[in-house]
Amino acid sequence: MNLIIENLSFQYPSRKVLSDISLSLNKGECLSILGTNGVGKSTLLKCINRILRQQNGKVIVMGEDVKSLSGNDLAKHIGYVSQRNNFSVSSVFDAVLLGRKPYIKWDVTKRDLEIVHNVMKSLGLEDFALRNVDELSGGEAQKVAIARALAQQSDVLMFDEPTSNLDLKNQLEVISIIKNIVKERQISAIVTMHDLNMALRFADKFLFLKGGKIFDAGDIHIVTEENILAVYGVPVKIQFHHDIPVVIPV
Repeated sequence: MNLIIENLSFQYPSRKVLSDISLSLNKGECLSILGTNGVGKSTLLKCINRILRQQNGKVIVMGEDVKSLSGNDLAKHIGYVSQRNNFSVSSVFDAVLLGRKPYIKWDVTKRDLEIVHNVMKSLGLEDFALRNVDELSGGEAQKVAIARALAQQSDVLMFDEPTSNLDLKNQLEVISIIKNIVKERQISAIVTMHDLNMALRFADKFLFLKGGKIFDAGDIHIVTEENILAVYGVPVKIQFHHDIPVVIPV
């Protein structure tokens, strides 16, 4: 198992957000976390990555409790892209190179530069290498943040709404790149998404959150009209186009 979460609970002083969350991810698996706004999707990612400290439960990555890991070791195990990414004034190349920081001891190596070059090439960022990140559009900056996480070469990659600022072409491109990397490197990925159709194209596993708890979890067979109605309060029909399920609001 790349990742095991056992009975995780988290609350702010004013309210409880997550209760008894348990899940596991094997090598080569992509998980999509689904649910309405404010249900705790982003909070769950932050607990996994130790940005927030849960009140109960454990997060085990590659057999180690994240509470026991140093900052560098945690970064080697878990890469994270938030919904909002703040970059210091730097070039796109330097921003992506920051993903190699956990591995750099004395100086940047040839291997570090190769990894950054390959990641930027895969995301079509080569022509932006010397531009300042603050000159980019929101969608371009989002791809830089994703590239930085991919350059980190972690065992578990986590993305909070990674396609929210991207046009349709770039959405499909980014989720395809992430999924291919997960399969090729035999790592794991967790993605929060509002777009159910994009999630169905991306994920092997699905987790519906409702009321801060797991409403249902499993493979594609749990993404049903009944579950979507129960979680989102929206009636839908699921139809297939070339074997791809498509969610259509009624």
